[in-house]
Amino acid sequence: MAEVPRRVLVYGVTGSGKSTAALALGERTGLPVTLVDELTWLPGWVPVEDSVQREVIGEIVAGECWVLDTAYGAHLDLVLPRVELVVGLDYPRWLSLARLVRRTASRVITKEPMCNGNVETLGKVFARDSIIVWHFQSFARKRARMRAWAASPDGPDVRLFRHPRELESWLATLSRGDV
Repeated sequence: MAEVPRRVLVYGVTGSGKSTAALALGERTGLPVTLVDELTWLPGWVPVEDSVQREVIGEIVAGECWVLDTAYGAHLDLVLPRVELVVGLDYPRWLSLARLVRRTASRVITKEPMCNGNVETLGKVFARDSIIVWHFQSFARKRARMRAWAASPDGPDVRLFRHPRELESWLATLSRGDV
């Protein structure tokens, strides 16, 4: 079985499956998982104040064991110095966009609560700040960021996965005894 570091950031473009990957990693290893969107949204899609978000993320990453399912640009200065491994979900746009559209449509229909009880609505899907719009606005930047981290000899260890099958194969090599 492979050894996994104790402080892991799962990073990828919007819709790539970061939360699902982080939860699977936590289940395989026993590392505690924090879903960052749960810390950034209050009910009614009200954003948590930036200073509060930074304080909470700072407390989490000060710990010895954690998995985060993302790190917003405003928190990277807190996360990167402490992270031991970045799991980069560097999937093609068509794959992450298809996942995002499918997941969003399902949530609109089922009203499945997320992020502290918030629900996706049709109006939210077609709004200027829609998660689908955000995918297009942030895709290139997030992809470039992951690839730059992977290319840098000075940063944390980075494992880039180009397809979900690659991630699944790697996760299958992990066990609770590895941490």
